[in-house]
Amino acid sequence: MPRAIFEDIVIQNFDQITAIASCQYTPIRFFEILLFEEGNGWLKINDQTVAYHKHQIFTLIPDDKYNLEIEKPTTVTAIKFLNSFFTNFSLYDQNSQQKEWFKKIENILHSANRTSSLNIKSETDTDSMLALFKVLRNEYNDKSLNSEVILKTTLHAILHIVSRNVNATSSKTASSKIQDIINFIHLHIDDPSKLSAKSLADEFSISETYISQYFKKQMGMSIKKYILNHRVKLAETRLKYTDLTVSEIASELGFTDSSHLDKTLFSYTGVTAGLLRSPKM
Repeated sequence: MPRAIFEDIVIQNFDQITAIASCQYTPIRFFEILLFEEGNGWLKINDQTVAYHKHQIFTLIPDDKYNLEIEKPTTVTAIKFLNSFFTNFSLYDQNSQQKEWFKKIENILHSANRTSSLNIKSETDTDSMLALFKVLRNEYNDKSLNSEVILKTTLHAILHIVSRNVNATSSKTASSKIQDIINFIHLHIDDPSKLSAKSLADEFSISETYISQYFKKQMGMSIKKYILNHRVKLAETRLKYTDLTVSEIASELGFTDSSHLDKTLFSYTGVTAGLLRSPKM
Protein backbone atom coordinates (compact mmCIF):
# COMPACT_ATOMS: atom_id res chain seq x y z
CA MET A 1 0.00 0.00 0.00
CA PRO A 2 1.42 3.46 -0.89
CA ARG A 3 2.78 5.59 1.95
CA ALA A 4 0.85 8.84 2.45
CA ILE A 5 0.86 11.75 4.90
CA PHE A 6 -2.20 13.62 6.12
CA GLU A 7 -0.61 16.97 6.98
CA ASP A 8 1.02 19.47 4.63
CA ILE A 9 4.40 18.75 6.23
CA VAL A 10 5.73 16.00 8.48
CA ILE A 11 9.24 16.08 9.94
CA GLN A 12 10.58 12.89 11.51
CA ASN A 13 13.90 12.45 13.29
CA PHE A 14 15.25 8.99 14.07
CA ASP A 15 18.18 8.96 16.48
CA GLN A 16 20.74 6.12 16.52
CA ILE A 17 18.29 3.60 15.09
CA THR A 18 19.07 0.09 13.86
CA ALA A 19 15.78 -0.39 11.99
CA ILE A 20 12.67 1.56 10.95
CA ALA A 21 9.54 -0.57 11.12
CA SER A 22 7.49 1.90 9.06
CA CYS A 23 10.06 2.15 6.24
CA GLN A 24 8.54 -0.19 3.67
CA TYR A 25 9.42 -0.61 0.01
CA THR A 26 6.21 0.92 -1.33
CA PRO A 27 5.57 4.10 -3.36
CA ILE A 28 5.42 7.40 -1.49
CA ARG A 29 2.70 9.98 -2.16
CA PHE A 30 4.68 13.07 -1.16
CA PHE A 31 7.96 14.90 -1.71
CA GLU A 32 10.74 13.93 0.68
CA ILE A 33 14.29 14.97 1.60
CA LEU A 34 16.43 12.61 3.70
CA LEU A 35 19.45 13.82 5.68
CA PHE A 36 21.73 11.19 7.22
CA GLU A 37 23.62 12.75 10.12
CA GLU A 38 25.29 9.62 11.51
CA GLY A 39 25.68 5.95 10.66
CA ASN A 40 25.86 4.01 7.44
CA GLY A 41 24.05 1.32 5.52
CA TRP A 42 22.15 0.84 2.29
CA LEU A 43 19.28 2.71 0.70
CA LYS A 44 17.23 0.72 -1.78
CA ILE A 45 15.52 3.19 -4.08
CA ASN A 46 13.58 2.45 -7.26
CA ASP A 47 15.13 -1.02 -7.62
CA GLN A 48 18.69 0.23 -7.10
CA THR A 49 20.75 -0.10 -3.93
CA VAL A 50 23.23 2.60 -2.90
CA ALA A 51 25.35 3.12 0.19
CA TYR A 52 24.61 6.00 2.56
CA HIS A 53 26.82 7.54 5.22
CA LYS A 54 27.27 10.66 7.33
CA HIS A 55 26.04 14.00 5.91
CA GLN A 56 24.46 12.52 2.79
CA ILE A 57 21.20 13.89 1.40
CA PHE A 58 18.71 12.14 -0.88
CA THR A 59 15.69 13.69 -2.63
CA LEU A 60 12.49 11.81 -3.46
CA ILE A 61 9.30 12.57 -5.39
CA PRO A 62 5.83 10.97 -5.44
CA ASP A 63 5.84 7.37 -6.71
CA ASP A 64 9.46 6.74 -5.67
CA LYS A 65 9.98 3.60 -3.58
CA TYR A 66 12.67 3.19 -0.92
CA ASN A 67 13.67 1.46 2.28
CA LEU A 68 16.74 1.31 4.54
CA GLU A 69 19.09 -1.50 5.43
CA ILE A 70 21.04 -0.18 8.42
CA GLU A 71 24.57 -1.44 9.15
CA LYS A 72 25.62 0.99 11.90
CA PRO A 73 23.25 2.93 14.19
CA THR A 74 21.85 5.74 12.11
CA THR A 75 20.53 9.23 12.80
CA VAL A 76 18.34 10.48 9.95
CA THR A 77 15.84 13.29 9.44
CA ALA A 78 13.03 12.96 6.91
CA ILE A 79 11.21 16.05 5.64
CA LYS A 80 7.98 14.98 3.95
CA PHE A 81 5.75 17.60 2.36
CA LEU A 82 2.87 18.06 -0.05
CA ASN A 83 2.50 20.65 -2.78
CA SER A 84 -0.27 22.19 -0.64
CA PHE A 85 2.37 23.06 1.97
CA PHE A 86 3.30 25.98 -0.27
CA THR A 87 0.04 26.72 -2.08
CA ASN A 88 -1.82 27.12 1.22
CA PHE A 89 0.70 29.67 2.47
CA SER A 90 -0.33 33.34 2.73
CA LEU A 91 2.91 34.51 1.09
CA TYR A 92 1.80 32.64 -2.02
CA ASP A 93 -1.71 34.06 -2.30
CA GLN A 94 -1.37 34.74 -6.02
CA ASN A 95 -2.02 31.73 -8.22
CA SER A 96 0.90 32.51 -10.53
CA GLN A 97 3.31 32.52 -7.58
CA GLN A 98 1.98 29.15 -6.42
CA LYS A 99 2.51 27.67 -9.88
CA GLU A 100 6.03 29.05 -10.13
CA TRP A 101 7.04 27.66 -6.74
CA PHE A 102 5.63 24.22 -7.54
CA LYS A 103 7.55 24.18 -10.82
CA LYS A 104 10.71 25.05 -8.88
CA ILE A 105 10.21 22.10 -6.52
CA GLU A 106 9.35 19.88 -9.44
CA ASN A 107 12.41 20.81 -11.48
CA ILE A 108 14.76 20.50 -8.49
CA LEU A 109 13.58 17.02 -7.59
CA HIS A 110 13.08 15.74 -11.14
CA SER A 111 16.59 16.95 -12.00
CA ALA A 112 18.16 15.12 -9.09
CA ASN A 113 19.55 11.64 -9.58
CA ARG A 114 17.61 10.10 -6.75
CA THR A 115 19.55 6.84 -6.88
CA SER A 116 22.61 8.70 -5.60
CA SER A 117 23.09 11.27 -2.86
CA LEU A 118 23.16 15.00 -3.46
CA ASN A 119 26.71 16.07 -4.25
CA ILE A 120 27.14 19.14 -2.02
CA LYS A 121 29.90 21.36 -3.42
CA SER A 122 31.17 23.10 -0.31
CA GLU A 123 31.59 22.70 3.44
CA THR A 124 29.67 25.95 3.83
CA ASP A 125 26.59 24.45 2.16
CA THR A 126 26.93 21.30 4.27
CA ASP A 127 27.08 23.36 7.48
CA SER A 128 24.12 25.46 6.34
CA MET A 129 22.04 22.38 5.55
CA LEU A 130 22.73 20.84 8.97
CA ALA A 131 21.78 24.10 10.68
CA LEU A 132 18.60 24.54 8.61
CA PHE A 133 17.47 20.98 9.28
CA LYS A 134 17.95 21.62 13.01
CA VAL A 135 15.87 24.83 12.83
CA LEU A 136 13.12 22.99 10.95
CA ARG A 137 13.06 20.09 13.44
CA ASN A 138 13.02 22.38 16.46
CA GLU A 139 10.25 24.56 15.08
CA TYR A 140 8.12 21.59 14.03
CA ASN A 141 8.51 19.64 17.28
CA ASP A 142 7.89 22.54 19.68
CA LYS A 143 4.13 22.94 19.37
CA SER A 144 4.27 26.15 21.41
CA LEU A 145 6.19 27.64 18.48
CA ASN A 146 5.50 25.82 15.21
CA SER A 147 5.43 29.01 13.12
CA GLU A 148 4.13 28.53 9.59
CA VAL A 149 6.37 31.34 8.37
CA ILE A 150 9.54 29.83 9.87
CA LEU A 151 8.72 26.31 8.64
CA LYS A 152 8.12 27.43 5.09
CA THR A 153 10.94 29.92 4.77
CA THR A 154 13.40 27.39 6.24
CA LEU A 155 12.27 24.71 3.79
CA HIS A 156 12.60 27.32 1.02
CA ALA A 157 16.21 27.83 2.03
CA ILE A 158 16.88 24.08 2.08
CA LEU A 159 15.38 23.69 -1.40
CA HIS A 160 17.47 26.58 -2.72
CA ILE A 161 20.65 24.87 -1.49
CA VAL A 162 19.47 21.58 -2.99
CA SER A 163 18.83 23.43 -6.25
CA ARG A 164 22.33 24.83 -6.57
CA ASN A 165 23.92 21.49 -5.74
CA VAL A 166 21.68 19.20 -7.78
CA ASN A 167 23.71 16.98 -10.10
CA ALA A 168 26.94 18.73 -9.05
CA THR A 169 30.12 17.07 -10.25
CA SER A 170 33.56 17.38 -8.73
CA SER A 171 35.39 17.57 -12.05
CA LYS A 172 34.66 18.60 -15.62
CA THR A 173 35.09 15.23 -17.27
CA ALA A 174 33.43 13.92 -20.41
CA SER A 175 30.73 12.35 -18.26
CA SER A 176 29.92 15.71 -16.66
CA LYS A 177 29.35 17.32 -20.07
CA ILE A 178 26.25 15.22 -20.70
CA GLN A 179 25.00 16.10 -17.22
CA ASP A 180 25.50 19.80 -17.99
CA ILE A 181 23.38 19.40 -21.13
CA ILE A 182 20.68 17.51 -19.22
CA ASN A 183 20.65 20.15 -16.46
CA PHE A 184 20.23 22.87 -19.10
CA ILE A 185 17.33 20.97 -20.72
CA HIS A 186 15.58 20.53 -17.37
CA LEU A 187 16.10 24.19 -16.45
CA HIS A 188 14.64 25.43 -19.74
CA ILE A 189 12.01 22.75 -20.35
CA ASP A 190 9.33 25.47 -20.57
CA ASP A 191 11.22 27.32 -23.33
CA PRO A 192 11.36 25.18 -26.52
CA SER A 193 13.37 27.88 -28.35
CA LYS A 194 16.39 27.01 -26.19
CA LEU A 195 16.13 23.25 -26.64
CA SER A 196 16.70 22.66 -30.34
CA ALA A 197 19.92 20.87 -31.32
CA LYS A 198 21.18 24.14 -32.82
CA SER A 199 20.43 26.17 -29.68
CA LEU A 200 22.06 23.55 -27.45
CA ALA A 201 25.10 23.41 -29.76
CA ASP A 202 25.45 27.21 -29.53
CA GLU A 203 25.04 27.11 -25.75
CA PHE A 204 27.80 24.51 -25.32
CA SER A 205 30.04 25.81 -28.15
CA ILE A 206 30.06 22.59 -30.15
CA SER A 207 28.70 21.68 -33.57
CA GLU A 208 25.05 20.78 -34.09
CA THR A 209 25.98 17.46 -35.70
CA TYR A 210 28.35 16.52 -32.89
CA ILE A 211 25.97 17.37 -30.03
CA SER A 212 23.24 15.24 -31.60
CA GLN A 213 25.58 12.29 -32.03
CA TYR A 214 27.17 12.75 -28.60
CA PHE A 215 23.81 12.95 -26.82
CA LYS A 216 22.48 9.83 -28.50
CA LYS A 217 25.64 7.90 -27.70
CA GLN A 218 25.56 8.94 -24.02
CA MET A 219 21.82 8.65 -23.43
CA GLY A 220 20.73 6.00 -25.92
CA MET A 221 18.14 8.30 -27.49
CA SER A 222 17.94 11.51 -29.48
CA ILE A 223 17.75 14.94 -27.86
CA LYS A 224 14.19 15.33 -29.16
CA LYS A 225 13.15 11.99 -27.64
CA TYR A 226 14.75 12.81 -24.27
CA ILE A 227 12.98 16.18 -24.12
CA LEU A 228 9.63 14.59 -24.93
CA ASN A 229 10.17 11.90 -22.26
CA HIS A 230 10.94 14.58 -19.67
CA ARG A 231 7.92 16.67 -20.67
CA VAL A 232 5.68 13.63 -20.27
CA LYS A 233 7.08 13.02 -16.74
CA LEU A 234 6.46 16.66 -15.81
CA ALA A 235 2.95 16.54 -17.28
CA GLU A 236 2.19 13.48 -15.13
CA THR A 237 3.44 15.27 -12.01
CA ARG A 238 1.46 18.44 -12.73
CA LEU A 239 -1.71 16.48 -13.48
CA LYS A 240 -1.43 14.56 -10.22
CA TYR A 241 -0.28 17.28 -7.86
CA THR A 242 -1.50 20.68 -9.13
CA ASP A 243 -4.77 22.34 -10.06
CA LEU A 244 -3.51 23.39 -13.48
CA THR A 245 -5.89 22.54 -16.30
CA VAL A 246 -4.82 20.12 -19.04
CA SER A 247 -4.72 23.08 -21.44
CA GLU A 248 -2.44 25.07 -19.11
CA ILE A 249 -0.07 22.13 -18.70
CA ALA A 250 -0.02 21.55 -22.47
CA SER A 251 0.81 25.20 -23.09
CA GLU A 252 3.55 25.33 -20.44
CA LEU A 253 5.27 22.19 -21.73
CA GLY A 254 5.17 22.99 -25.42
CA PHE A 255 2.37 20.70 -26.59
CA THR A 256 0.12 22.01 -29.36
CA ASP A 257 -3.04 21.77 -27.24
CA SER A 258 -4.73 19.57 -24.63
CA SER A 259 -5.61 16.96 -27.26
CA HIS A 260 -1.94 16.68 -28.30
CA LEU A 261 -0.90 16.26 -24.66
CA ASP A 262 -3.64 13.69 -24.06
CA LYS A 263 -2.61 11.58 -27.06
CA THR A 264 1.07 11.77 -26.11
CA LEU A 265 0.36 10.75 -22.52
CA PHE A 266 -1.72 7.82 -23.69
CA SER A 267 1.00 6.61 -26.05
CA TYR A 268 3.61 6.78 -23.26
CA THR A 269 1.63 5.71 -20.19
CA GLY A 270 -1.46 3.95 -21.51
CA VAL A 271 -3.75 6.34 -19.64
CA THR A 272 -5.33 9.68 -20.49
CA ALA A 273 -4.84 12.99 -18.71
CA GLY A 274 -8.22 12.62 -17.02
CA LEU A 275 -7.27 9.29 -15.48
CA LEU A 276 -3.99 10.71 -14.19
CA ARG A 277 -5.86 13.26 -12.12
CA SER A 278 -5.92 12.38 -8.43
CA PRO A 279 -6.95 14.14 -5.21
CA LYS A 280 -4.54 17.07 -4.94
CA MET A 281 -1.69 16.94 -2.51
